[in-house]
Amino acid sequence: MAISENWQLFVHNGRHNHKIDVYSHGHAQAARLTEKQLQQTEQFRKSHKIYNIVAKIKRDWMQGRNTVEEVLRLSAERGYTVFYRNGEDNNVLSDIVLAHSTSIAMLRT
Repeated sequence: MAISENWQLFVHNGRHNHKIDVYSHGHAQAARLTEKQLQQTEQFRKSHKIYNIVAKIKRDWMQGRNTVEEVLRLSAERGYTVFYRNGEDNNVLSDIVLAHSTSIAMLRT
């Protein structure tokens, strides 16, 4: 490792010269759940409350659309080209191909 002669570091006082950050949002240690929160989460999981809440949130997001309709909507919203086919004798989705515009451009080159 090369040492530059242009820089020097002098430590006049080895103590912090500022207050310790009280707001630790985003720090891994601070973001961890407490033991009490872990116990509550486990209780919710055992009683299936978490699954029910997540399912309700998804239903609200989808606004009455079924899963396939939501996939098609999100694909179009996020810049994907979508090709799909329904069955010949019914209206059931039989094939679907999703390709992002960047992938298509790379393929064309």
